[in-house]
Amino acid sequence: MIKIALYSAHAFERPYLVNANNEQYEFLFIPEALSTSTVSLAAGCKGISIFTSDDASAAVLELLKQEGVEFVATRSSGYDHIDLNKAVSLGIRVANVPEYSPHAIGEYAVAMMLALSRHLPEADRKVCKYDFSIDALTGFNLHYKTAGIIGTGRIGAVTCKILHGFGCKLLAYDIKQNETLIEKYDLAYVSLEELCRQSDIISLHTPLNEHTTYMINEQTISLMKKTVMLINTSRGKLIHTKDIISALEAGKIGYLGLDVYEKEKGIFFHDYSNKGIEDEMLKTLMGFSNVLITSHQAFLTKEALKNIADSTLQNINCYVNEITNPNLLC
Repeated sequence: MIKIALYSAHAFERPYLVNANNEQYEFLFIPEALSTSTVSLAAGCKGISIFTSDDASAAVLELLKQEGVEFVATRSSGYDHIDLNKAVSLGIRVANVPEYSPHAIGEYAVAMMLALSRHLPEADRKVCKYDFSIDALTGFNLHYKTAGIIGTGRIGAVTCKILHGFGCKLLAYDIKQNETLIEKYDLAYVSLEELCRQSDIISLHTPLNEHTTYMINEQTISLMKKTVMLINTSRGKLIHTKDIISALEAGKIGYLGLDVYEKEKGIFFHDYSNKGIEDEMLKTLMGFSNVLITSHQAFLTKEALKNIADSTLQNINCYVNEITNPNLLC
């Protein structure tokens, strides 16, 4: 039986992967992340499956090749953690899960907007202390607010649909325009600078690449409204964290919702409740009352986990059986 190593295998996803596998392959569940020090755990495996927290850089891919690994199936749509150029040169095939549940992430982004706009985290903390006063909890309606969507792919499109239902005016920035969104939701495409100037709420739904890295920085923040709400459920490095902290300290950002963080590897998905963390930037962010941080869980729905598992097995089957795979990246 062909052996597949699954790195960063979490308890929440194992039942879905086991069910999708249906005993076709021998799965080796490895809780540790893929790195130069854990490559040897894939010895004897024809392929591996990884997650966003894994390191599939050039050095790691070279070691995987030496172990006999022929393909990598990432359990994510994003693949910025994989050196595709190196994979090509080594003859290692790579496939992703381009669409597992855009609704899961789109709904989560809007959930963060609602939680922040109505001060739900603060309200919960007050009630847990038996403080039932509401004087400091005045929020605002999403209705009639201008929402700027950066990236109008599958997830961005779902977010647009939901916010249109709330009665928001929609602006968008993307290198490719979605005519359906323009027609159905009266969305207007504008420059990044104009989106920053006009939006009451900005939600990030773009992949991480050389053009989008740190796109939210001191310059773009300076264009934003002082009361702006910024939501990131995409990739942590879209935001320059030091610049956003400076803006929060200066009162330039009204609300910040983060499900991702640029230095989340080794922190998110782990329990540090007994020993704390050493990341000073993250601890600073956690100290602001107008900041909501969650641990990269926007994707975490039953429907998404099933789709991820099914697509991952499809990618494995396509490679093993030499079937054309539309999810193949290289």
